Amino acid sequence: MMNTEWIRCPICGNKTRLKIREDTLLEMFPLFCPKCKQETLIRVQQFNMSVIKEPDAKTQSR
Repeated sequence: MMNTEWIRCPICGNKTRLKIREDTLLEMFPLFCPKCKQETLIRVQQFNMSVIKEPDAKTQSR
């Protein structure tokens, strides 16, 4: 039987509405936390979750 774990919010640490198995692969996944109402891009591979930080949009100056 496969092990499963709840994905926890990287900001507040609460459980989200998603479960992952040990063979789950996620790339650039938008994780939404129902408690803190934040959305974070994550990458998951073998129960290891890492937060993807995108660079802020630069304003164009002329």
